[in-house]
Amino acid sequence: MHLSTTLSLALAASPLAVWARGTLGFALGARKPDGTCKTVADYAEDFDTLKGKAGSTIVRTYSVVDVNVPAHRCEVAATILPAAKAKNFKVILGLWADEQESYDSEKAALQDVLTSEYAPYVYALTTGSESLYRGVSAQELLPRINDTKTSFFKLVPRIGTVDSWNKFQDRTADPILTSGVLNFLMVNAFGYWQQQDINNATATYLDDLQQAIGHVQNLVGLNTIEIWNGETGWPGDGGSDYGDAHASTVNAEKFFKTGVCAALAWGVNVFYFEAFDESWKPNSIGDTGAEGDETHWGAFTDSRTPKFSLTC
Repeated sequence: MHLSTTLSLALAASPLAVWARGTLGFALGARKPDGTCKTVADYAEDFDTLKGKAGSTIVRTYSVVDVNVPAHRCEVAATILPAAKAKNFKVILGLWADEQESYDSEKAALQDVLTSEYAPYVYALTTGSESLYRGVSAQELLPRINDTKTSFFKLVPRIGTVDSWNKFQDRTADPILTSGVLNFLMVNAFGYWQQQDINNATATYLDDLQQAIGHVQNLVGLNTIEIWNGETGWPGDGGSDYGDAHASTVNAEKFFKTGVCAALAWGVNVFYFEAFDESWKPNSIGDTGAEGDETHWGAFTDSRTPKFSLTC
């Protein structure tokens, strides 16, 4: 669907209750460039960079424990929360929940870490990250979200999930949205993953957000669930092209200035994917079997140098 940016802005603004400028946050990886785990000091340096260069004081994670490199199991929550306390940052902690076993393991690890000392620095807990997109049913995921609420709500009163925009727009998530269990939601939307040329990427991104957020608000009301844009971004130089979406730092800057800044101006809270390049990551294999680079999505290089101005 080709929409002009002006039309997309009008559509996206129409269902939203906009009260103030949105907050910019960053998705933050758990590993150093060599694939080993970040320390408290590493996270503290990340936070100093994000605050100093982007004015941001909130990040999101994807799991309580990162096991993507079996030789280096990263205790994400146990390491990031002391740094958040030291630097007065907020963290949205994710619990990986595609399978019951992984969820149970994540919950157990979080119970060991999340105390009243660190709870003030946890903005929200999200159970599942694009789980519906990967084929987990709403009926499977909902009990895990509810269990997170039962276990942690007294410490962290925002409980929710994260998924791709189309899983809200196409009603896949409706059983979760209408359950009354969650009060926090993050919607992921990328013009890049819609294979859009950079000149249409902002319009597509904003329209996708509008469709998802508009459906949620029409279903449950304007103020029932707090909604954030959980991920958006664009790969820089060295990244992979996807259809008409071409990876380049020039395009990443253009998308940030036109798309991210527009969403923030309406009052939509946005997490940019991602803070820093993750050079340890292997290539991913897409649906077609083709390899794709995942190491150049950062707004900063892996040495914490900004690729472009992060002001609107």
